Amino acid sequence: MPTTAQLESLYRLSYQLTFIMFQPIHLVCVDHRTRNLYVLAGYAENLEFEIVPNGEVF
Repeated sequence: MPTTAQLESLYRLSYQLTFIMFQPIHLVCVDHRTRNLYVLAGYAENLEFEIVPNGEVF
């Protein structure tokens, strides 16, 4: 289950990708071992983001 900080970061990232950069989001998943969120986006699926439990985006 994602943390509140992760969900806030995911919302901000999703907004920036879809409404500002006009990039599609293909996949959002949770790694249950590390509790990180992963986002795969972009027309060529070349944008990758990792959101750690404290909400930082890499």
